[in-house]
Amino acid sequence: MSPALAGTIAEVLRPMVGGDLPVRLKVWDGSEAGPVNAPVVRLNSPNAIRRLLWAPGELGAAQAYVTGELDIDGDLNSTLEQLWEVIRRRKLSGIRPTPAVLAGVAKIARAAGALGTPPAPPVTQAKVKGRLHSLLRDRAAISHHYDLSNDFYELILDPQMAYSSGYWTDRGDDVNFAGLAERASGSAGEAGASYGVEDAQRDKLDLVCRKIGLQPGMRMLDVGCGWGSLSLHAARYYGATVVGVTLSVEQKAFIDARIKEYGLADRVEIRVQDYREIPDGPFDAVASLEMGEHVGQKNYPVYANALFKNLVPGGKVLVQQMSRRGKHPGGGPFIESFIAPDMHMRPVGETLSFLEDAGLEVEGVQGMRRHYVRTLEAWYATFEENQDRAEAMMGAEVVRVWRLYLVGALRSFAEGRMGVEQILCRKPEAL
Repeated sequence: MSPALAGTIAEVLRPMVGGDLPVRLKVWDGSEAGPVNAPVVRLNSPNAIRRLLWAPGELGAAQAYVTGELDIDGDLNSTLEQLWEVIRRRKLSGIRPTPAVLAGVAKIARAAGALGTPPAPPVTQAKVKGRLHSLLRDRAAISHHYDLSNDFYELILDPQMAYSSGYWTDRGDDVNFAGLAERASGSAGEAGASYGVEDAQRDKLDLVCRKIGLQPGMRMLDVGCGWGSLSLHAARYYGATVVGVTLSVEQKAFIDARIKEYGLADRVEIRVQDYREIPDGPFDAVASLEMGEHVGQKNYPVYANALFKNLVPGGKVLVQQMSRRGKHPGGGPFIESFIAPDMHMRPVGETLSFLEDAGLEVEGVQGMRRHYVRTLEAWYATFEENQDRAEAMMGAEVVRVWRLYLVGALRSFAEGRMGVEQILCRKPEAL
């Protein structure tokens, strides 16, 4: 093995990265290369090189990171922010597998002693089988992400366990909204330091309930109800009778405990049920918060038709959903392999067409990308504060997966590669 492996890597990568390495590279053999004051990237094992050989780009790098074969000193978010700035400044748009690139990669692999069969996938990598978006495969994909551990999610989310973008009203970025729940409880959040993610989630839940026109006694359907934040809020503060559906048995168990705690058994019912199998519609109002991303491109018309079918004429449905442009509608190789298998996002205009084709009238679209940046910043900060507890509970690899996930999502929203919108629709009255 070369005593100066870092130098070999820097030499080979120079034409690919448009000059000097944008990081300080430290390799397991003790060699270093790159600017002294740059973020530090460590290659701790030849397996890091081997993974990148067999899975070039994002997936190989992610596999190496979650296993600890590749590491980054300091704050991951700050490092990735700096790297993306370099990518933009140097106008790097990807590495083509030219003969020169392949020869350079082979040179690195030989120097590193990394030639050989591919390493086994990390144990945290998803393993789902079957026909894409069949009932059984969808259940497996949802279970991989949402059945991880309720206790683990409590180390990331706010006490309401709202797992979608909050709506931050403290800075006047949008119309300032004073939520009904605040007024009912007499604990209105104050602007500034006292306003946090719990307040933003409460204000989001109020915003949804007001948009769909909830009134006491109305019957509401919550499609993809998560840990029940919206279902419970609609029943507690708006007097609605709610049916929430999820494919996660862990989520249902969590919500059922909260229903008992709040004394809402007569007003909230949670089912482990697919959106294609709801037997008792229509409902007076429907909401679906960041669930439509999981139904797939081919099944999105089925999902849109289910929203339409389960809504009374004249009723309103609100869909909060992430949007994305570009070649990775699933969010990229890391997200698709470790976090949300089979997810599909699209530009918001395409989603509007699906909803209109189902017969719904679009009444309004509200962009919330900046709100998701702040929400993810809050989740990431909470996660880092609870890192030791999370690692003791789930193990180091799960913690590394989630750190990469939270930071990757934060950077995607902050830099405009992803958006999120609230889409309000109405079902026309019968003519």
